[in-house]
Amino acid sequence: MIRAILILAAVWAAAAPPAAGAPPAYTPVVTPNGATLPWKMEDGVKVFHLTAEPVECRIAPGMTGRCWGYNGRTPGPTIEAVEGDRVRILLTNKLPEATSIHWHGVLVPNGMDGVGGLTQPHIQPGETYAYEFTLRQHGTFMYHPHTDETQQMALGMEGFFIVHRRPPARRVDRDFAIFLHEWDFEPGAASPNPATMTDFNTFTFNGRAYPGTAPLVVRLGQRVRIRFANLGMDSHPIHLHGYRFKVTGTDGGDIPPSAQWPETTVNVPPGETRTIEFTAGVPGDWALHCHKSHHAMNAMSHDVPNMTGVDQSSAAALISRLVPGYMPMGQNGMGDMQEMAAAMGGPANTLPMMTGEGPFGPVGMGGMFTILKVRAGLKDYRDPAPYRAPAGTRAWRVSGSAARAKKAEGGLDMKGMEMGKMKMDGQENPR
Repeated sequence: MIRAILILAAVWAAAAPPAAGAPPAYTPVVTPNGATLPWKMEDGVKVFHLTAEPVECRIAPGMTGRCWGYNGRTPGPTIEAVEGDRVRILLTNKLPEATSIHWHGVLVPNGMDGVGGLTQPHIQPGETYAYEFTLRQHGTFMYHPHTDETQQMALGMEGFFIVHRRPPARRVDRDFAIFLHEWDFEPGAASPNPATMTDFNTFTFNGRAYPGTAPLVVRLGQRVRIRFANLGMDSHPIHLHGYRFKVTGTDGGDIPPSAQWPETTVNVPPGETRTIEFTAGVPGDWALHCHKSHHAMNAMSHDVPNMTGVDQSSAAALISRLVPGYMPMGQNGMGDMQEMAAAMGGPANTLPMMTGEGPFGPVGMGGMFTILKVRAGLKDYRDPAPYRAPAGTRAWRVSGSAARAKKAEGGLDMKGMEMGKMKMDGQENPR
């Protein structure tokens, strides 16, 4: 009898919410360029407040979008709670039209499901509705409207709803959440076109396009989790350089360890989430980006003529008489756009196609692109200086003027290269 009572007490303690003011029994999620929604406890219920409203989104330096979102941002602030919590979420509508809110992947009573016209009345401008339910699962979920979805989701109304497991199955040191989104901005325009179905030209992580995306800063040896969510029209194969990881979860919940699989690229389809985990065992500045080639660019235009390999010299001479300063583009690829964009500028509030400076020159990427920065000895998670590769571990030129100069200086450090290679080959990224 006593043993049974002790077992019941242990189960109750595991399921009971922590005392007010107690530290969380999980690693808080970091939403790069985003925020976490605060809450307050009222009679044992965690109370959150969302406001649906027009927002200004600073997509990257030099470009601001007039979008819709929650609490002044897109995506909206991340909701964090724990399995077993009772939550109440108040939604105030400050949009010019009706809305509702759906808890994508969260198991809720039917009347809390948030489908306007089906499970509840539409929330009219100026109204506030309350949703209350007990969280009966854990995982990475989303929230978004189910009213006029073409307009509202296309303009950025979305956010993470993350429910932590109690107790955690495995603890991580850094837990990131990245929402994928795609937009159609006419050159110079600040308002995206919500009617676009396929031909998007701006692609973002948490509402930002590179070089406006914040890096993911990690201490060497830490266990890392990255959660991705997608409510757009396209799937996005997200690729991480320098590491292999395991896919550990979907919006359906955790994947059992025996069913997890190793990857270097995880595809995130529309209406789904994916969670990956790895140990940050190799220092460096590692690219993290969508592997659809146009999605790692900015201000893409898909209706320009194909000029690859076309000799434009004769036409350029004639055109320059009418348009002083005219410069032909595209004959030898689009890489020269990086320097030309900086020199010539472009329409106001429009990003260059390829932008962002690295320690060796233009990065030549944009859109869905950021950097995982792994460092030893970090004292905090502020953006560190660019990574300095140890001697003999960086690619080098073997022909051309720079290579001849290197040879004149004393040749290449082949011994250092070999030692560096052996050291890198010995690094493991265990699960």
